Amino acid sequence: MKVFQIGAAGGVGRRLSALLSSSGDRPTGMHRSAEQGDVIAAAGGDPVAGDLIADTVEDLAAKMAGHDAVVFSAGAHGTGQDQTTLIDGKGLEKAADAAARAGVPRFVLVSVFPDAGRAGGLGEGFEHYMRVKKTADVYLTRTSLDWVIVRPGTLRDHPGDDLVTAGVAIEYGDVRRDNVAAFLAAVLHEPRLSRVIVELTDGATPVDRAAAELAAGTGPRG
Repeated sequence: MKVFQIGAAGGVGRRLSALLSSSGDRPTGMHRSAEQGDVIAAAGGDPVAGDLIADTVEDLAAKMAGHDAVVFSAGAHGTGQDQTTLIDGKGLEKAADAAARAGVPRFVLVSVFPDAGRAGGLGEGFEHYMRVKKTADVYLTRTSLDWVIVRPGTLRDHPGDDLVTAGVAIEYGDVRRDNVAAFLAAVLHEPRLSRVIVELTDGATPVDRAAAELAAGTGPRG
């Protein structure tokens, strides 16, 4: 499977690249800087230069052509409300439109758990981020793509164990970035899991089984 990653140099993205390349898939990672390209290559991905803000839909479609799926895990990461709008919001819209134009059917979006940071007093910047992410989710659900939206809980860097709780509605909690990447890989290889929003935390169910049982309509699992 050829997978085009937007956000491939990030904490989840580079982990996903490593998993895909180790299993025989062919990840392509879009990057803005040479340093990001080095990170992608070190993880086993094929770096390709691009800019989610500056590139047009046509530019992005040309880069995506020939791939089987797109994974979008890019984010502004606290660089300001304008950047959040351009990357997490408008960037997602452009990427979805580009995938449709390029004929790439599968689109997996890493979004945010709706309970993240609630009552934490994180300020207007965070509230703006949550609004932008929700609007981006809505945009993707209204496309004709074969989409899956994954909403992880609070991300942690502890070593993963490939065990999760996954469902359309689960209690909020933490999730290791390793486990998010492993679940995304499972989603990419579970074609029956389609046009669904999945909430994700650490849990007790192996990622492959969690994806398969959700696809079969027997989730949540954890």
